[in-house]
Amino acid sequence: MKMGYIFIFLIGFGLAVSGGVTLIAYMNFLPAGVTWAEYLLFVKERPECYFLPIGLLLMAVSIYRYNP
Repeated sequence: MKMGYIFIFLIGFGLAVSGGVTLIAYMNFLPAGVTWAEYLLFVKERPECYFLPIGLLLMAVSIYRYNP
């Protein structure tokens, strides 16, 4: 059972890193003249940007549920 929580944690960590890097990469649109409101509307429509909250949720669940 312990390995299952570690696996879920690592999956969540990978998703969180992928989503965070994607959000930071999309911030390169801001110097090009895109406003914060336009940036947030753009990010809301991109499915890969949802990896960050999903990954954080998986990590939190695996840490909370793991009781040695």
